[in-house]
Amino acid sequence: MIQKDYPDEGEFILGTVIKVQNYGAFVTLDEYPEREGFIHIAEIASGWVKRIRNHIKEKQKVVCKVMHTDPGKGHVDLSLKRVNDHQKRAKIKEWKNNQKATRLLTMLSEELDISIETCHNEFVKDLIKKYGSLYEAFEETAYDQDTLEEEGFMGSWIESFKQIAKDNILIQFVDIKGYLDIRSYNDHGIQYIREALLKAEESDYDDVTIEVHYVGAPHYSITIKAPDYKIAEEELKKAVSRIEDILNSHDGEISFHRKLDE
Repeated sequence: MIQKDYPDEGEFILGTVIKVQNYGAFVTLDEYPEREGFIHIAEIASGWVKRIRNHIKEKQKVVCKVMHTDPGKGHVDLSLKRVNDHQKRAKIKEWKNNQKATRLLTMLSEELDISIETCHNEFVKDLIKKYGSLYEAFEETAYDQDTLEEEGFMGSWIESFKQIAKDNILIQFVDIKGYLDIRSYNDHGIQYIREALLKAEESDYDDVTIEVHYVGAPHYSITIKAPDYKIAEEELKKAVSRIEDILNSHDGEISFHRKLDE
């Protein structure tokens, strides 16, 4: 696939430390073959660095921020201290996903009996444009086998792409849980509570599961399983709201808690 010769300023890169000197460290850029970068000692860590080897060592994998590039001189200036934990985790995850996408593309090219370059020219570059990255194209296809056709993609490669995505990408789901205190003072309170709980378990999403279980009067647990936390939280709020709408109309009350009240 097409690869830039040098990273952009402000980009986060994954590298391998190859040499540590008293004044800084030299790093190979894992995503840019045959390119090296340099981390000046002032960019190793916040504050005064007394012994640089206390902070960085040869063969260590590091996530750095690109501060400056000079392709004419072959220089890439890097910073280690300007990368926070969230950025580090995100970059490592991105790198691992890209590595996996490359392996899957190799499998696809072998199955189709065409070169990776041909794959890129015929459909990969369009997948990246549409989905943001090749891995996300594989992931979305594993999640929704009709997405490629729905987005207008055509070609003999599609069925093989879908099968490889289905066989090799595991879709991760998240679970969130809370607790409900539910009471009804209506003569038919039990009926309305049952109706409210059944309504709470409904969702507009096929891939969202909502379950309400009795814990012990007046406590109930509610669990949401969804593709990500944002959807899970939204569905939790909607479920609680549906219960409130029914109970408030029939002399009932509800309170929501993240933890079970003693």
